[in-house]
Amino acid sequence: MKFEIKIKDNNSKARAGVIETDHGTIETPIFMPVGTVGTVKAVHFSELESDIQAQIILGNTYHLYLRPGLDVIQQAGGLHKFNSWTRPILTDSGGYQVFSLSHRRKIKEEGATFQSHIDGSKHLFSPEKVMDIQRIIGADFIMAFDECTPYPCEYEYARKSMELTHRWLKRCITHFDNTEPLYDYNQTLMPIVQGSVYPALRKISAETIASFDRPANAIGGLSVGEPVEMMYDMTAEVCEILPIDKPRYLMGVGTPANLLESIALGIDMFDCVMPTRNARNGQIFTSEGIINIRNLKWKTDFSPIDANCPAPTSQRHTKAYLRHLFHAQEILGAQIASIQNLSFYLWLVKEARKHIIEGDFTTWKKDMVERVSRKL
Repeated sequence: MKFEIKIKDNNSKARAGVIETDHGTIETPIFMPVGTVGTVKAVHFSELESDIQAQIILGNTYHLYLRPGLDVIQQAGGLHKFNSWTRPILTDSGGYQVFSLSHRRKIKEEGATFQSHIDGSKHLFSPEKVMDIQRIIGADFIMAFDECTPYPCEYEYARKSMELTHRWLKRCITHFDNTEPLYDYNQTLMPIVQGSVYPALRKISAETIASFDRPANAIGGLSVGEPVEMMYDMTAEVCEILPIDKPRYLMGVGTPANLLESIALGIDMFDCVMPTRNARNGQIFTSEGIINIRNLKWKTDFSPIDANCPAPTSQRHTKAYLRHLFHAQEILGAQIASIQNLSFYLWLVKEARKHIIEGDFTTWKKDMVERVSRKL
């Protein structure tokens, strides 16, 4: 993996860069659609490639490990060949999913034992095993095994959890460096900064993660219920410490406004289930604001879903037609809504990149944050 910053914004920490992987080029800042079980819900890969123009997608280690299982994925030749996605993939380590099963898991120095949400079977995720699993899945970017603390979280718990995450990281790196990729391309291991909402812990964690000198770094444990300003404060704290010349990935974030504000703080990569999850419930993100497509006001609105978003789906279908599909409970409604939301997110980060390059990002961002946050 290679990363090059093409240009930096003069009035913020924003930067426009390029990541080179064996599965293709990624222009940053970038949003990564979430494909938990090897598929982005309600969206075909041809639409991801054409309408949405996704450059990289996510898979989830926990879910893929349980279903379809590692034997199937390895026999297929890795996730790229299994699901026929030819561009880069990033896999979450499964830590967030394991630790969200609070009544079904136990955390020890060895790792985390948990019960499957599918059949109740018991499993152990250790740092070494998670590296092996992600070798088999074969993503371009693989995440270190960490503990994602909840919010709110007591300082002492956050401190002990962070220290455990750091010890697990050492084991991840040792095992990763002592193994080889299973397929004919390279993989990049990304450590994760933790520390909850405590600046002192975030500083320690960021310094620790930076000291390992890996090619890319991630920030976890945010967007878990804390006030948004607190999330920005923690992100800013960490970005001041993480190496400037390496990609920074803010995990699980967020709203369109979150993306823009975090880009200004120096973040390069994002993912979130919000565009597709909210789409299936009728919430549409557009360049003019947020729409609840079920509302009566859209019944006879025959304007395009989003006149500014260049995706064909955004231009072809009207708000009235999309509302009709939701009220008729047609599956196509969820599909069109998901394509619109993801197209908009990818359009938004592409516009951010353009304005960073043109030198007016800060002015543009201020206007866009207001526009994309309003409810129509």
